[in-house]
Amino acid sequence: MKQATLLAAPLLAVSLSPAVLHAQAAEEPVVTPYADIRYRLELVDQGGVPEDATASTLRVKAGVKTGSWQGLSALVEGEAIMRIGPRHYNDTTNGLTRYPVVADPTDVLLNQAYVRFNPGKTVDAIAGRQVINLDNQRWIGSVGWRQNDQTFDAGRISVTPVAGLTAQYIHSWRVNRIFGPDSPQGIWRDTAINAVNIGYKLGEAGTLTGYGYWLDIPQAPAASSRTLGGRLAGQYPVAEGVKVLYAAEYAHQTDLSPNPANFGLDYLALEPGVAFKGLTLKAGYERLEGNGAVALQTPLATLHAFNGWADVFLNTPASGLRDLYADAAYKFADGPVKGLLLRATYHDFHSTVGDVGYGHEFDALIAYPLTKQIGVSAKFAQYNSNGFATDRTKAWFSIEAKF
Repeated sequence: MKQATLLAAPLLAVSLSPAVLHAQAAEEPVVTPYADIRYRLELVDQGGVPEDATASTLRVKAGVKTGSWQGLSALVEGEAIMRIGPRHYNDTTNGLTRYPVVADPTDVLLNQAYVRFNPGKTVDAIAGRQVINLDNQRWIGSVGWRQNDQTFDAGRISVTPVAGLTAQYIHSWRVNRIFGPDSPQGIWRDTAINAVNIGYKLGEAGTLTGYGYWLDIPQAPAASSRTLGGRLAGQYPVAEGVKVLYAAEYAHQTDLSPNPANFGLDYLALEPGVAFKGLTLKAGYERLEGNGAVALQTPLATLHAFNGWADVFLNTPASGLRDLYADAAYKFADGPVKGLLLRATYHDFHSTVGDVGYGHEFDALIAYPLTKQIGVSAKFAQYNSNGFATDRTKAWFSIEAKF
């Protein structure tokens, strides 16, 4: 396994008077170290694959960030993913195809390294390797569930000309994917990814967002596309302790060179809900259109968060995907188990061409904060096939500490 060496170097060198140095030190430290350590055991039983997977991995993410000087700051972050125990899983690079895929290859790499300019509330600019999460991460996200983040070598600028209105522009020339640099699809080089995202807060009505994403990905032509859309999401109090939740989104996706296909496909998502004290109930309808030959794709999304935790639909089938789901969660606000989160979700999957049943899935989660810095969780997913893909059952046990 290829190992990347992390080199630490001074990021900013400035000459200030003792008085200014003392004032700045009193406001915030010049350099702040931090760490995020996560151990996870992942178990997978997948139909059609000879053996079950057992993946025991440890992810250590650590870095330093500087304080701000004249609006300038910087961050450098390294990441190490280690296997603890037997190699009984297919990490997508080790060739162990008799096991199901658990996409957490071992590696040591540079996760983030960027310079930031944020002189006030109006302008915020970042250049370098960075995590990018837009809106609910349906189109662009960091895939934080996996041990290796998805990051972007990019320039990003955000402006807030008036209160409530924020416009962002992003240009990325390289995507560092979760599969790591040893995978043929682990790095998408020489990309021309351009993203425009404009959001406006409508008071208590929520946030209205318009966006455009142009993905030119030479190493994955079928993932190249242009997507234009809009989203409204928010919550509104209707009684003491009761809030109505809502999200609605529509987008239209077309082909973009170097994609050899020719298509125009729609995306639709509706998610009403209600929250009462610690209880949250949601229903959802998500439709990613297909035409039988190709389908709408979201290759830069945090895909694990959508269409079931069993990860059956990371790529939209050519006949499209309609996901009808119900989600219930309860978080204890006080008592001996304060902070305990319980969540369950049910999905029913069909095609958009011919309304063919793919299968259904049940997901469950329990998470508990042991301290402010340490949390534990257990997670479960079971997909039952009606003819699309094969049955699979997954379970995860995690402990994470942040300092």
